[in-house]
Amino acid sequence: MRILLDTNIIVHREASKVYNQDIGLLFNWLDKMHFEKCVHPVSIEEISTYKDADVVNTMKVKIHNYNVLKTISPDSDAISSLRLNDKSTNDINDTSILSELVNNRVNYLLTEDKGIHRKARALGIADKVYKIDSFIEKLVFENPGLSEYKVLSVKKEYFGNINLKDAFFNSFKEDYAEFENWFNSKADKESYVCLVENEVKAFLFLKVENAGENYIDITPAFAIKKRLKIGTFKVTSTGYKLGERFLKIIFDNALANNVDEIYVTIFDKREEQQRLVNLLEEWGFRKWGSKTTKNGVENVFVRDFSKSVSENPRECFPFIDRKSRVFINPIWPDYHTELFPDSILNNESPQDYIENEPHRNALKKVYISRSYTRDLKSGDIILFYRTGGKYAGVISTIGVVENVILKISNEEEFVRLCRKRSVFDDNELKKWWNYNKYSRPFIVNFLYIDSFPKPKVNLEKLIELGVIKSINDAPRGFVEIEKIKFEEFLKEARANESYIVD
Repeated sequence: MRILLDTNIIVHREASKVYNQDIGLLFNWLDKMHFEKCVHPVSIEEISTYKDADVVNTMKVKIHNYNVLKTISPDSDAISSLRLNDKSTNDINDTSILSELVNNRVNYLLTEDKGIHRKARALGIADKVYKIDSFIEKLVFENPGLSEYKVLSVKKEYFGNINLKDAFFNSFKEDYAEFENWFNSKADKESYVCLVENEVKAFLFLKVENAGENYIDITPAFAIKKRLKIGTFKVTSTGYKLGERFLKIIFDNALANNVDEIYVTIFDKREEQQRLVNLLEEWGFRKWGSKTTKNGVENVFVRDFSKSVSENPRECFPFIDRKSRVFINPIWPDYHTELFPDSILNNESPQDYIENEPHRNALKKVYISRSYTRDLKSGDIILFYRTGGKYAGVISTIGVVENVILKISNEEEFVRLCRKRSVFDDNELKKWWNYNKYSRPFIVNFLYIDSFPKPKVNLEKLIELGVIKSINDAPRGFVEIEKIKFEEFLKEARANESYIVD
């Protein structure tokens, strides 16, 4: 397997100062998998003109660690067409790098460059171009037995019990002169943390700010609102989608505190900060303006949290429209708690689900179905029914449809679309695809909204309510239910209706 590394990846790796903590884990995986690390000649030229002399000198010494491509791929018609829009030397070099991938001279390209990712989408090869964190996720998913550690679940912890000397916090110390004093002053405050072998991999601190808060240093000025401030937030790549897990915590806190807005101030000095911004923007945060501090100017990103819905369920998450169609859908016990760890039942052991898996942490999840009902659309509500008969069968979880993929060309595409967000590994996915060639499965991409309180409403009670007609009518696919029955169920389930928009 030949992996082409873009200039920015090499710079991160060879810089005397650590700019991106994920780079060590990436190269650990590349070595473990015995991948051939390739570099394009144009990257060597770019690095030779790099401002950091240490990087230039280090590359001269360490160039033998990489396979510099001996020949340059000729331009295909698609590459020639792409070059028509190249305006700078960087643009030309980016296209040359992509040419190696188009002509199958390398298997994958790793880059943090947004422009290259845009070009890859235009060329139809986006599935072969990865950022550091997404490639680590891919390798962790495909090779779970090779992970050197197991990531433990997120937990609440007092600041005073967290090791401030952990390398995880170095970037904060560099960006904020007062960080250590601030951190120590919060000794008795609670934060959210994820540890791996006693090393911090993710950290989150939240603060509720009432309408009288002073925002004089933010431009444009904030209106008077109740807000949730993301005070400190950082996630390093582990391959386990911790970012989405922490986002769920943020949104849960915003919902519980009935805030109008969520905001965060963040520098854009580092790749990890840009990656965090990308994650936040994917879930509805938008750049508001700037905040002037003694450490420099930070960008301010805001997420509207007024009770409303939009066409994109991610941008209004976790709010769902009460007027939307509602479907009950079955999920087998073997897969239920794997996909929905927060919906664990009384007869299941939390210890069996303490180690993270990508699909457990993901807010965006995949459900594979052969249901006769296939006309689901974005915004439809799904009630997940854990099968098990009259007493053990329960509706445990509520989600919202993001989109449905009905037309899938082949097994390879099916596996690619499902991996990392379903409970199945690649071999199991192939079995699902080939189970019946006359009835191929389709994919429902949905967002996990909430788990209903325990004890959950079982099949016996669902029949009594008329949500399900009889024990023989337990759902075998997506089954739409009447709105009035949905309302009756919500009351019986003691659901938190604060995320439902009237």
